Amino acid sequence: MNRIARTIGLMFALVGLAGCARMRDAPAPIVVKSIAATCATPVDTLVVLLPGAFDRPEDFVAEGFVDALRSRGIAADVALVDATIPYYREQTIVTRLDADVIAPARARGIRHIWLAGISLGGLGSLIYANEGHDTVDGLILIAPYLGERVTVAEVAASGGIATWAPPGRIPDDDVDRRIWQWLKKITTRLAADPSSTPSMYLGFGVDDRFVAGHRLLAAALPADHVFTAPGDHDWPAWRTVWSAMLDTAPLPRDRSCVVSR
Repeated sequence: MNRIARTIGLMFALVGLAGCARMRDAPAPIVVKSIAATCATPVDTLVVLLPGAFDRPEDFVAEGFVDALRSRGIAADVALVDATIPYYREQTIVTRLDADVIAPARARGIRHIWLAGISLGGLGSLIYANEGHDTVDGLILIAPYLGERVTVAEVAASGGIATWAPPGRIPDDDVDRRIWQWLKKITTRLAADPSSTPSMYLGFGVDDRFVAGHRLLAAALPADHVFTAPGDHDWPAWRTVWSAMLDTAPLPRDRSCVVSR
């Protein structure tokens, strides 16, 4: 079993849902529900929402994520991506995001891309950015899965991201350490220049089962880029941090885009 498949498999075990996962297909192209902004003028920004392992794109609507964005007058189209588990297991998530989400958006005039992902979707956002796609303007990571506990413990034992170094060359299929290596690069850049891109915002519940990794990343980010809420790995905590991050993240705003709910 390759590293990414083992990583995803372990995540299933940790959340206690491996035996009842609703396994769905991974068609090409990936299924995307697009929600256009309702602004008086054309927009040039896209917010891509990637769901957790056992969630569906429509959950972002049901849980008020799209309404929260619209009520703030954020001038951006929204793409709800049905990024199912098999895309990660088959390592096609980057290819499908490129071909079916990002490229079409660029073709219609979108200049700025923000990726927002929950749990596995947060990992997907990091994998995409880690593959050299530095044109992403920002990442909004909500309770992201950041790898196996042994790797998180390795980073913690070294004193944190800034002092951690991988033990030699990282194999291509060592997703965990590649993600932490990229996190070290981007957090170092942000520490030197908070205005550099991609911007990174992190939110999580204080009782989240993956909180050890979240706190390591939080310690390496500017304090005003980190948001916490009461709760575990669940929607109430995610809704709270999402709202707080939307209030802070430098997404474009236009009063003509406001939709009251």
